[in-house]
Amino acid sequence: MYQIIKPLLFKFDPENIHHFVTGGLRVANRIWGVKPLLKSSFHLNDKRLEREVLGLKFKNPVGLAAGFDKNADFINDLAEFGFGFIEIGTVTPLPQPGNEKPRMFRLPEDDALINRMGFNNQGVDVVAHRLSKFDRKGLVIGGNIGKNKITPNEDALSDYIKCFDKLFDVVDYFVVNVSSPNTPGLRELQEKEPLKNILNSLQQRNFKNDISRPILLKIAPDLTDSQLNDIIEIVTETKIAGVIATNTTISREGLISPESLHKEAGGLSGKPLAKRSTEVIRYLSENSNKAFTIIGVGGIHSAEDAIEKINAGAALVQIYTGFVYEGPGLVKRILRGLLRSGELRVES
Repeated sequence: MYQIIKPLLFKFDPENIHHFVTGGLRVANRIWGVKPLLKSSFHLNDKRLEREVLGLKFKNPVGLAAGFDKNADFINDLAEFGFGFIEIGTVTPLPQPGNEKPRMFRLPEDDALINRMGFNNQGVDVVAHRLSKFDRKGLVIGGNIGKNKITPNEDALSDYIKCFDKLFDVVDYFVVNVSSPNTPGLRELQEKEPLKNILNSLQQRNFKNDISRPILLKIAPDLTDSQLNDIIEIVTETKIAGVIATNTTISREGLISPESLHKEAGGLSGKPLAKRSTEVIRYLSENSNKAFTIIGVGGIHSAEDAIEKINAGAALVQIYTGFVYEGPGLVKRILRGLLRSGELRVES
């Protein structure tokens, strides 16, 4: 069904159609009979899919990556598509509009997207309040946090702490985002010393609480092996729970879409990212001796793509661009593929 209507949806601006579809989903879910229909169509409940990862219980290992529901507006509605977990954000202390439009572009020939959204969100106070009213019903919620564009890097830690404190009681795990290419200077925080400072400071606050939350680091796919070695060292030293590999890439290698699209600034996601993100997962897993949890994301458009990430060392996977191109049935197809393959072993 989705493949029939996709050509129509793709005639419109990607960001506008995103708001149209998510808004329409919210309305549809309030019509009697729609929710049971969605559950029967998209959910796959099977004990073999359940995972114990990060000290949390996931009903299945397929999640929705950050960026799709930045403000926790549509968690109830998106949960109807059978996700095991949903990551909201990236959230910043203050609301910010993000970069100027247009800021999202489709590359259909490559099954890819380029975005330069720029952490557009309503601010952590609004998001925290919204999450406080959400009935999770077993759904794991992650909070992806970042810094405001106007905050200089030397003051970035305060932004991460503000978001951490505000969201602590309403999310199950945290993701520290220092790898988006769309906030000027942000990726400089991936360097060893500033990154250790941020993670150590968050861990100190984390362990002061009666309950601690798993903290993960989201990294770019564009890091060298030397930088990945630094990431392994930092994760080990700071004792955070793990890594999300990977964010979008600034590389345009191998694209077949029109050259005019290659020149658009922003992060590339989708199928062209699949190979590199898997390479990063495998490198981190093998060179750390599987010392920490890895969540795999990047170019997952099929069950085979998800299995490849798991075989490389990912305990869980996330989708975003694949969800856009393949439709909401992708979650169930991945879960069926996992059951058929028996690739349900990796736990952390």
